[in-house]
Amino acid sequence: MSGALAAAFARAKAEERAALICYAMGGDPSIAATEQLLLALDACGADVIELGVPFSDPIADGPVLQAAALRALESRASLTALLKMTGRLAGKIRAPIVLMGYANPFFRYGLERFAQDAAASGISGAIVPDLPLEEAHVLRDPLAAHGLDLVLLCAPTTGAARLRAIAQASRGFVYAVSVTGVTGARAELPPELTAYLTALRAASPVPVAVGFGISRPEQAAAMSRLADGVVVGSALVDAHHRGGAGAAAALVASLRAAL
Repeated sequence: MSGALAAAFARAKAEERAALICYAMGGDPSIAATEQLLLALDACGADVIELGVPFSDPIADGPVLQAAALRALESRASLTALLKMTGRLAGKIRAPIVLMGYANPFFRYGLERFAQDAAASGISGAIVPDLPLEEAHVLRDPLAAHGLDLVLLCAPTTGAARLRAIAQASRGFVYAVSVTGVTGARAELPPELTAYLTALRAASPVPVAVGFGISRPEQAAAMSRLADGVVVGSALVDAHHRGGAGAAAALVASLRAAL
């Protein structure tokens, strides 16, 4: 596990709480706005920041993140531009930044080149929802060679044997998808989450963070009793879109207080 991600989860554990993982769509509505947003998220208590890489066919994303990706692409955001931005922020943000995006932009960039440039830009790892376990080594190995982590995802429908394999192969943390379906805020989270997260934590040598559907402080608080980290995405992106960095920061502060 990269030193930055290990330290982030260790700090949260020492404070007897779950880590708060905050998502931002890179380039929505501009690179400059994203830069200010990341500074605000960090200042208000994000333990880890997921920085979305916009893509034209985001198959795991719901309407909020789809719209954010479209706005980012219209602003000409790219993986190259995001790496330049994170390079400028190196040393200014305590929270480790993990890029979250679909496989196509990383493959087009070149996996070895991406790993090298991401490390130079202060990135701590990557999450690639459409990269299956069987192919994970093609990105995990070059990332590991540069001290970065590849975080794998596990779904509620994952069988026990595959769940263990994903947990063992993931680096940094394992991302537990809380619901079947796409990203987006939910009024209620499924009751079977407790058994699923308990099994995953028992099988995982790295921390378990739960995401998809978590939008309110009370939901974050409930999930913090079941996982090592809580991911909030669509609700933050929507708050930023409607009210700017200030609105997103206020939500982060309330989520952090709930934890």
